[in-house]
Amino acid sequence: MTDPQTRIAQLEAELAAARQEMQDFTQTVSHDLRAPLRHIVSYARLVQEDAGPQLNEEVRGFLSTITDASGQLGAMLDALLELSRLGTAPVQITSVALQPLVQEVCDEVAARHAAHVVDVSVDVAVPEVLADAALLRHALLGLLVNAWKFTATTPEARVVVSATLNAQGMVVLTVQDNGVGYNPALQGQLFKMFSRLHSASQFPGLGSGLALARKAVRRMGGEVQLSGAVNAGCCATLLLPGVPVAAA
Repeated sequence: MTDPQTRIAQLEAELAAARQEMQDFTQTVSHDLRAPLRHIVSYARLVQEDAGPQLNEEVRGFLSTITDASGQLGAMLDALLELSRLGTAPVQITSVALQPLVQEVCDEVAARHAAHVVDVSVDVAVPEVLADAALLRHALLGLLVNAWKFTATTPEARVVVSATLNAQGMVVLTVQDNGVGYNPALQGQLFKMFSRLHSASQFPGLGSGLALARKAVRRMGGEVQLSGAVNAGCCATLLLPGVPVAAA
């Protein structure tokens, strides 16, 4: 019989091999698909430029659809690579100052979407969190971009970012918006890669933000939860280990 320690070592080796195979597969597929994708886009644009005036409106529409769809596929490949990277990148857990990071990401998202004015409130009552700074930033950025996006049709858009410490010593970091929300019956689809609960014509995007945010948070030993309702906004909650008082 195999002793428990040997079996554990075998399982860990198998898991590491499986992760490496998945990373290799994702990168290979993404790389191999990019070459024909570039050709599709290039030739479609050449036809548009060289023969555009001679084409009827319907054919020009077809070419536009080809270039738009190709661009979306390229963005999806980028998202798959990012998911793979998040799953394999080294994790460095340290004490991260929360207030400056939250403010920095809020300012960045506001600058990116300057045309959409949002009333932002930041109330961080926890000085530090045990996290990987890059992964936490990635998760926060994704959640705040979503909050900006889904308040685009809200007359007086508001986003509230807060952080408290619960009884278990976990940091509870929330991003609350007053946007369009979602149907709670579709809760199970929220964290699926490329899953969309709203049409692209309403709100642009791939439907990858939440999946990527959760991957980043789980790599740090945390979790992401969502709650919301139709036309009642959405609240994203990140749970991460707090810094022990003795170590603070």
